[in-house]
Amino acid sequence: MDASSAGLDNPVSFVIVGALLIGASGIPGLFLPKGTAWGQKCATLAVVLGSLLGLTGALATLLAERTVIYTLASTLPFGHLEAGIDPLSAFFLLPVFIVTSCCAVYGMGYWPAGKHPRTAPRLTFFFGILAASLTLVPLARNGVLFLICWELMALSAFFALATEDFDQEVRDASLIYLVATHAGTLALFACFSLLGTSGSFAFPAAASLDGPGLLGAAIFGTALIGFGLKAGIMPLHIWLPGAHASAPSHVSALMSGVLIKMGIYGLVRILSFFGAVPVWWGMVLLAVGIVSGVLGVAFAVGQHDLKRLLAYHSIENIGIIVMGLGVALIGKATGLPALVVLGLGGALLHVLNHALFKSLLFLGAGAVIHGAGTREIDRLGGLGRRMPWTAALFLTGAVAICGLPPLNGFVSELLVYLGFFSGLVQGSGAAVPLLGLAAPALAMVGGMAVLCFVKVFGTVFLGLPRSAEAGGCHEPGWTMRGPMVLLAVLCSAIGLAPVVLPRLLEPALFAWSPQLPFAGVRLAEAAPLGWVTLAGFVLLLAILGLSAWLWKRVLASPRGTAGTWDCGFARPTTRMQYTASSFAEMFVKLFAAVLRPRVHPPEVRDTFPDKSTFSSHVPEAVLDLVVTPLLAATDRRFSLARKLQHGQLHLYILYIFVTLAVLLAWTY
Repeated sequence: MDASSAGLDNPVSFVIVGALLIGASGIPGLFLPKGTAWGQKCATLAVVLGSLLGLTGALATLLAERTVIYTLASTLPFGHLEAGIDPLSAFFLLPVFIVTSCCAVYGMGYWPAGKHPRTAPRLTFFFGILAASLTLVPLARNGVLFLICWELMALSAFFALATEDFDQEVRDASLIYLVATHAGTLALFACFSLLGTSGSFAFPAAASLDGPGLLGAAIFGTALIGFGLKAGIMPLHIWLPGAHASAPSHVSALMSGVLIKMGIYGLVRILSFFGAVPVWWGMVLLAVGIVSGVLGVAFAVGQHDLKRLLAYHSIENIGIIVMGLGVALIGKATGLPALVVLGLGGALLHVLNHALFKSLLFLGAGAVIHGAGTREIDRLGGLGRRMPWTAALFLTGAVAICGLPPLNGFVSELLVYLGFFSGLVQGSGAAVPLLGLAAPALAMVGGMAVLCFVKVFGTVFLGLPRSAEAGGCHEPGWTMRGPMVLLAVLCSAIGLAPVVLPRLLEPALFAWSPQLPFAGVRLAEAAPLGWVTLAGFVLLLAILGLSAWLWKRVLASPRGTAGTWDCGFARPTTRMQYTASSFAEMFVKLFAAVLRPRVHPPEVRDTFPDKSTFSSHVPEAVLDLVVTPLLAATDRRFSLARKLQHGQLHLYILYIFVTLAVLLAWTY
C-alpha cells in the first residue's frame, strides 16, 4: 500500500498524526521566555491530544484486526523504507499512549517551569521526542527504519535522563546508559544484517523463516543480546537501576513502563518471523526469565533507595514476561498451541499490566520525593497520615505488582502459571523439567515481592517520620494525583474484568502466529477468565464489607484514657522503628553469595565508646564486581596501544601505507 493512499478513515493515520503531535509538543517551549508555564502547558495539551488520537488508532486496529503497510520513498542506498501497523504493534502502542499522557500531565506538577527555568524547556522537548520515538519503533517494517527510530529513542532518552546534569550521579548513570544502549545497537546491526541476507531489509512475513540452523541461531542470539540490553534482562541490566533512579520521576515512569518494553517488542517481532523454532530457544528464554525474576526481586529487597528498588522490580517483571515468551516458544516448537496462547497471552498482558502499575509506583515515589526531597527510604516514615491519597495509590500499585487479586498483576501471572501447568501435563522432552522448575520460581518471585513491598510501605508510609523533611510532607496537587488515580483505576479494571481481555489479546496473538486461529485453541477457553472475573468481584465485595464492619466497630467501641502497654519504653523514638536495612537483613544474608552486601559496622575501641553508626548497602553486583573490573583490566592491557597515537602525521601516513600493503598482499 502506498503512503499517498493514507486517509483519516485509516486507523494508522490517527497513530501517525498523534506521534507527530507528541514529537512537536516541546518545540514552542524552546522559544518562549524561560520560567513561563505556557510552553509546558501547550506541550502537555499536545501530548494528551496526540495520545488520544494514537490510542483511538491503536484500538481500532486491534478491534478490526487490520494490517496496513506503507512504502516510503527514500534516497538511502538500502532501498525503500516500510512502515505500518498490525494488531501486534497496536497492542504495544496501548501502554505507550496511556503512560505518555499520564506522565506529561504529572510533569506539570512535578517539574514546573517556574521552579526549573533552566531545565524544564529542555526536558519537555526531549520528553516529547522520546514519546514520539516510542510510537515510531513499533510502526517500522524495515530494518533500516527500525534502527533509525531505535537510535532516536536511545538519544532522546539519554538527554531526558541527563536533565540534572550538574549532579555527578546523574552524569554517571547517563553515560552507563549511553554505552549500554549503543552496545545493544551494535548487536541489532548484526541481527538485521543477518535478516537482510536476501538483499532486502524489509521485515519478513510472519512464520516465513525456519529457525533450525546456524543462521536462525545467530539471529536469535544477536536479537536476545541487543533487545535484552534494552529490556534489562539480567545480567544485561547494568544500566537500568542507575538510570531509573537518577531520571526525573515521570521520565523514570516512562522508561520503566514503556521504553524497556520496546526491547520486549523487538524480541517478540523477531521471533514472529520464524514458523519452526528449536525447543532450546524457548528453554533459553525460560531460564533467562527465571534468573531475571528471582535475582531482580532479590536485589530489590536489599535496596535503600526508593526508585532504585522499583527499578530492580522492573528487571523482575521483565523476567516474568520473558518466562511467558519462553513458554510460547516451547509450545510452538513442540506443537502445543495451548502453551503458545497462554504463554504469549500472559507475556503480552503483563507488558500492559507492568506499564500501568510500575508507572503508578514511580509516580507515587515521585510524589514522596517531591514532598520529602529524598529517595532514601530510611529517612522517611509516617507519610500515610500526611499523604493519604499517595499512600492509597502506592498501595494499589504494590498489590498489583505482587500479583495479588483482585488487581491486574494477578491475571497476567495466572496465564503464565497456566502455561507452566499445561506444559507439564501435555509436554514431553527436555523442556518439561524446566517448566516444572519455573512454577515454584514464579511463586518464589511473588513471595519475595510481597516481602519487599511490605518493607517499602511500612517504612515509608507507616510509623513516625524519621526526618524533619518527612515530617513536613504534604499531598501533591491534582496535576500529580490525577494521573495516579487513572492508572490505579485501570489496574483495578483489568483485574476485576479480565473476561474482556481476549478481544484485545487474541488479534495480537494471531498476528504473531498466523497458524493459531486454525489450531482450535482460544484464550477464553484456555484460561477461566470468567471465573476470575466473578471471584474478583466477590473478593472486592468481601473486602469492602469487612472494612465497613471494622470501621463501624471502631467508631462504636469505647475509648479508654489509659495508655497501652509500652514494653518498658515509656517514650519510644523513631530510632526504635524498623529500617529498610533491619527489615531485610535476614533475607539479604540468605542471598549474600549473589547480592554481595557491604556492611560498615560501628567500631568500638574504648570501654566508653563515642557515638557510632552502622550502615550497609547492596551494590550493583554485575556492574561493580564484574563489568567495571573487566573494563579496567582491558584498559590496562591495551594501554600500550596508546603509544601509537602520538600526533606525528608522517607516522600516521606510514600506518596507512603498511595497512594497504598488507591488504593487497592478502588479496593476491
